[in-house]
Amino acid sequence: MKRTLYLKFVLAYFIFAFFGFIVVATITSSMTLEHMKRERADTLYKEALLIADSYAADLYNSEITLESVWRQIESIGTFVDASIWILNPSGLIVLDSSSTPDIENTITIPNFSPTITGDSFYTVGNFWGMFDEEMISAFAPITSQYKVKGYVIIHTSMQELKRSCDSLLNISYITLVILFLLSLIILLFFTEMVYLPLRKITHATEQYAAGNFRYEFQVDSEDEIGYLAASLAYMASEVAKGEDNQKRLVANISHDFRSPLTSMRGYLEAMLDGTIPPEQHEKYLRVVLNETDRLTKLTNSLLTLNNLNTRGMILDRTDFDINRIIKNTAASFEGTCRQKLISIELVLTGDEMFVNADMVKIQQVLYNLVDNAIKFSHKNSSIKIETTEKSNKLFVSVKDNGIGIPADSLKLIWNRFYKTDLSRGKDKRGTGLGLSITREIIRSHNENINVISTEGVGTEFIFTLEKCDK
Repeated sequence: MKRTLYLKFVLAYFIFAFFGFIVVATITSSMTLEHMKRERADTLYKEALLIADSYAADLYNSEITLESVWRQIESIGTFVDASIWILNPSGLIVLDSSSTPDIENTITIPNFSPTITGDSFYTVGNFWGMFDEEMISAFAPITSQYKVKGYVIIHTSMQELKRSCDSLLNISYITLVILFLLSLIILLFFTEMVYLPLRKITHATEQYAAGNFRYEFQVDSEDEIGYLAASLAYMASEVAKGEDNQKRLVANISHDFRSPLTSMRGYLEAMLDGTIPPEQHEKYLRVVLNETDRLTKLTNSLLTLNNLNTRGMILDRTDFDINRIIKNTAASFEGTCRQKLISIELVLTGDEMFVNADMVKIQQVLYNLVDNAIKFSHKNSSIKIETTEKSNKLFVSVKDNGIGIPADSLKLIWNRFYKTDLSRGKDKRGTGLGLSITREIIRSHNENINVISTEGVGTEFIFTLEKCDK
């Protein structure tokens, strides 16, 4: 867009002005002259008819003298600024308003023919060479007893008509110039409201393309341009956040991988150099094995989260009994619950409750939530898993009476690798990916998951599933 759009707009503006003047100078000029010519000819023709039906007819009927008719047409000629002739059919000029009658020195127009007008009532030209300039000549026949006795012909100069036309065109030119100047407002408006904001947006996109997502710009507009600028700025801020998250993700992964690897390396080197005696090798090999389990769990969680984030993920949706899945999940934690003296209370709706979802992934959601609840519950406490039916949805709740989540961490617990300060001492083997995986699974089903927590009291996770009838 660099300067091209603006130059095109300015060029279009001047092209419009140029062709506007061309149109006025040619088409408008021609149409105006033609219109004025017809108007003038029509006026002259009406005067010629009046003279033909009155003074000229009386003259040919010998009811009035030649001098009287001449005085009348002289006055009319002066009034209409034209020359009035009375002609015989042979072309003899009987009277001319511009000169006194002279019977002895008559003038005959050679090759005169009234058919020169064709289908019209006037003609334009020098009238068989009788004038030195172009004239408009309007014809009106003089009739008596159904016979044409002669013609009344009124001539007026085309030069006068053209001067009048030019005066009108000058007004058109002045109007066009005024419109041209006023239309500069459009150009200024385009510059201020469209071009300058677009330049800001273009410069911003260049900065973002170069990787400078911290670049800030502002477009003070409430129209589509302003919305575009705001959307672009928001997109850049989100990309910047994504970059920050990616850096934190890499840092967290590096830390979570480095810690067990360092521990494993230290134990193995100690066994090789004899620092750890052979009789204790089995003990420390089990520690190393636990660390490999931790790395395996971390790797599997990352792969799971990556697959869940893949656009167009395919869910293996089936109708299954969620009550059975909840019972099986609770049973899988029996040994852990026995060690911590924790009980799991099930409050389920009906003997069977069928939902439509991906059974394996929902089982993973329940496993993650119950696992978290056990980790952060106190000894001799209970965990409650409850289902509630509302409309066509089933609400599944997993509630504990543990340490709770601080209010400022509630929105952060869904972030990858995030651990609250309260959980770090209790979740030494956790990856910080369980809740991220849980939310992605629920979202992939187009369902919702929420958390309610009070620090020191406990936490409740609630997610929805689509219920189906069986």
